[in-house]
Amino acid sequence: MLAAQETYRLVPRLPREETFGVRAQLTRAMVSVPANIAEGWTRESPREKLQFLAIAHGSLAEAETILALCESLGWFPPAETARLRSLMDEVSRMLTVMRRNRRT
Repeated sequence: MLAAQETYRLVPRLPREETFGVRAQLTRAMVSVPANIAEGWTRESPREKLQFLAIAHGSLAEAETILALCESLGWFPPAETARLRSLMDEVSRMLTVMRRNRRT
């Protein structure tokens, strides 16, 4: 949730013409991460839980790619994205552990 909140703090820096492009895609991907974790947690089947964790991890990877693009285009200074990157890294590690524990 903190990573999604941090994303919403950053996106106003994007150019206005990206409101329905990169901005929408980045926020949608970041909101998808906690939403898929929550939805998966309510599933009874271990296989379904694992599937939703995988979807959350994929959404996180999508958001990381978009963030890197925004940085390379100069829309987000790396100093401004450091907190988000740190949160995304933490979430990625947590998802890796959760997925690994569900597989065994």
